[in-house]
Amino acid sequence: MTRHEQLQRRLGVFDATSIGLGSMLGAGVFVVFAPAAGLAGKLLVVSIVIAGAVAYCNAVASAQLAAKYPQSGGTYIYGRRQLGEWPGFLAGWAFVTGKTASCAAMALTFGQYVAPGYATPVAVAAVTVLTGINLLGITRTALLTRILLGLVLATLAFVAAAAIIGPHPAGPYPAGAVSAADVGSAWGILPAAGLVFFAFAGYARIATLGEEVKDPARVIPRAILGALAVAFAIYLGLAVLLLAHLPLAQLASSAAPLLEAVTHSRLAAGAPFVQGGAAAGSLGALLALITGVGRTAMAMARERDLPGPLARIGGRHTVPFAAELAVAAVVVLLLLTSSVLTVVGFSSFGVLVYYAVANAAAYTLRERPGHAPKWLNAAGLVGCLVLAFTLPPSSVLAMAGVLAAGVAARAVALRLRRRLASKR
Repeated sequence: MTRHEQLQRRLGVFDATSIGLGSMLGAGVFVVFAPAAGLAGKLLVVSIVIAGAVAYCNAVASAQLAAKYPQSGGTYIYGRRQLGEWPGFLAGWAFVTGKTASCAAMALTFGQYVAPGYATPVAVAAVTVLTGINLLGITRTALLTRILLGLVLATLAFVAAAAIIGPHPAGPYPAGAVSAADVGSAWGILPAAGLVFFAFAGYARIATLGEEVKDPARVIPRAILGALAVAFAIYLGLAVLLLAHLPLAQLASSAAPLLEAVTHSRLAAGAPFVQGGAAAGSLGALLALITGVGRTAMAMARERDLPGPLARIGGRHTVPFAAELAVAAVVVLLLLTSSVLTVVGFSSFGVLVYYAVANAAAYTLRERPGHAPKWLNAAGLVGCLVLAFTLPPSSVLAMAGVLAAGVAARAVALRLRRRLASKR
């Protein structure tokens, strides 16, 4: 690549950490505790610890690889360089397809928070505006992410205060709720960990921005591990507070557990603030998702695994404008033509495939820091596969079909490319 085809290194530790943390504290933190509590019950904290442990293994692997390959594309690039073209393609295709669907779901979540009766038009507007901000350059993206992250952190601190102050209702449970004895079990710990894991997966966004980070060998590992540490502390702390504040059956059956924690406290008047924080979280996660998917699509286009024009970089702010616009167009199309929230379950399986490739790639590295032994990469790989296959069969089969279609399309494209080359 020539200098004009490369992105510019403009992100420091604080900006990169903010982008990763903004991804991990998106809309998920406002909803994930209810379904996870429904599966694991009082053992919810154990599920969060397991999810955090697997996420730590993945974060270490990503940090190792990003320091060696400071390019846009994340695990797509790492897989290609360390394992070969096909594992890299599998990771990249899983990320681009799964996270594009996640973009649509996150946009729709934002729309439902701010204007329930006009959720789809608001979601389309959000995608359009955020894409426009991304096209103004990565520093503008980082600035908006910091603003939204500040709002989310303030909201979570308010929720924590409400849960501590109380009062802590002992009942009655909401209509239709089961008793606490019937909520969750030890068998639900792993599925619950799988749900919580995806909330921790936002540090991948830091790796996909590797080409835009200053001093990547130093900054990327610090940003990835720093963002994960803060997110883990927040999720674990909130889980402990929610379990102490709300009856277990009420927590498990809630559509908005953090909002419910506030409405059942002496700080109930602050409920609109929590709703605003949830909207900000959705917006921040959407911004980071669009940015990460665009960079990965650009990297795949550079290697001819996606159409070549998507690799174009240009404009005064040196951005991958073609990939950004293409991602936005697909997200808008999904919003207008699909029941988005019912088709994105497969993205969870895709994320775990992505990180399984990252751990396998890191395992093959010869030079490694003392805090990243090979057994940690092996544990991360096993952890990803275990969590992946505890997901609902429909999610596994749906993503397997998407991956198979991508593999078949690439195989056909390679065959046609060889035939054209042989005729020259």
